[in-house]
Amino acid sequence: MLEQARHTLQKCDGLPLAISTIGGFLATMPKTDIEWKKMNDNISTELVINPELRGIKTILMRSYDGLPYHLKAAFLYLSIFPDDHKIRWGRLVRRWIAEGYSRDMHGMTAIELCQRYFDELMDRSMILPGDGIDQYNRKNNSCQLHDMIREICISKAREENLVFTLEEGCCLSDTQGAIHNLVIGSNCKRDKDVLESMLDLSHVRSLTVFGQWRSFFISDSMRFLRVLDLEDTLELRNCHLDKIGQLRHLKYLSVRGCSRISCLPNSLGNLSHLETLDVRGTRLNELPKTFTNLQQLQHLRGDSLFFMPQVLDVCLNRHDLFNLYRFSGGIAKLKGLYTLGNVFVSCGNGKATVKKIGDLSQLRKLKVQGINELDSCELWSAIAGHSQLLSLSVERQSSGVLDGCLCEGLSPPISLESLTLDGELTKATEWIGKLQNLSKLVLEHSELKQDDDAIQALGFLPNLAVLRLNTCSFEGTKLHFQSSSFLNLMVLELYVLGVNSIKLPFLLLGFQKTTTNLFVTNNYQNQR
Repeated sequence: MLEQARHTLQKCDGLPLAISTIGGFLATMPKTDIEWKKMNDNISTELVINPELRGIKTILMRSYDGLPYHLKAAFLYLSIFPDDHKIRWGRLVRRWIAEGYSRDMHGMTAIELCQRYFDELMDRSMILPGDGIDQYNRKNNSCQLHDMIREICISKAREENLVFTLEEGCCLSDTQGAIHNLVIGSNCKRDKDVLESMLDLSHVRSLTVFGQWRSFFISDSMRFLRVLDLEDTLELRNCHLDKIGQLRHLKYLSVRGCSRISCLPNSLGNLSHLETLDVRGTRLNELPKTFTNLQQLQHLRGDSLFFMPQVLDVCLNRHDLFNLYRFSGGIAKLKGLYTLGNVFVSCGNGKATVKKIGDLSQLRKLKVQGINELDSCELWSAIAGHSQLLSLSVERQSSGVLDGCLCEGLSPPISLESLTLDGELTKATEWIGKLQNLSKLVLEHSELKQDDDAIQALGFLPNLAVLRLNTCSFEGTKLHFQSSSFLNLMVLELYVLGVNSIKLPFLLLGFQKTTTNLFVTNNYQNQR
């Protein structure tokens, strides 16, 4: 019975109303493992038919009924995701935007408006925090639905014909009218004839697949599809995307986590409305040249490279390689790009590559890898005028100085909130000191010393909340910060530092404000 009691509490998920009501109901039942298991297995049915539990659903329904219209729509959209699924913030809000739930208005961007929706749903306890919290801005990186609230979400979404989930045991005859959001469940075993003969797919706006791919999931009838979310879909192969260019209304395309995908077709360039392209977790090394036709593209996400160009030179033309990380000539056409990563510039003409970044003035998030000292000068110059850049990550090539020419009066992007630098810093003191809005700073291989001005400059960044000093970021046996340093620091994390500071016998934190999290380790494997 103890195991069943834990299972019941897990379903209540901290909801006081659910705990007290279900606890009272269980007190009237026979105290046997079989009876309590039956309750757990059929809790959604019990909420409907049992008068003692019906009150929970009534109160939760009132919470839903009290939502303004725009929040109701955003909330019901969450029924797309499976039970206990951790829904990433970025995935959700970019889908919301692609579906038209949010747009730039009243001086706010579509993403800022989505953040407001997300926060309001969280404040009303309609969604729960997921696993991750961004420590420097204290925002949730993911969310999930309480089991009981999810039951309401699913029933209302089905009632309004908003979401239909095709899974084992579902009744196709329950569908009435046009389906707007189609979900293929992980246990779906329907065949093509059943799918196309019993469902009207002509109005489907989003297709989300969980589990294994089957070639007929994308129907010729889905001409108005806006969202194609194939994240972590099993057995998805290159040939299954051959007709992707026919989905001309597509705004969101994700093949994230599809490890068998190694290329995208040239017809990708036909997707003139595409705003988000996520290819992380694939084997994709290049994008077709036609991707520069994607004038509306705002978020392009890829992975780091696993093979250096010289390894593959024997069989491939390196100038045609890694176009995802080394820009093609038309990248500057993508004026609306918000998110770009990872750009790998160590192959080919790195100087020309980083110059093109300067033309992407709408960038909010940028990650660049393979920078050498000469390229870094071009990079700092290129991004100096990027007034909207919020997050920047720069990684050196194999070794070398990262901050060449920063002593020449260049200013950083004034809006920068998050900065990750991997490489030696020798001249960055003045540049770092201008980062007045910086909340999060991660340094690696910076080789700073106690007497360097830069190490003390960190302490005078007025809004710095998170400081991570990673591998070889500090060389020395004493690390001393002044008492007037770090007025707003919440998290200080020290990982494997320099060779001479492995034991670091003297760590003096002179600042008065106590951090909420101090994490010290000499084991790189412990890095979080």
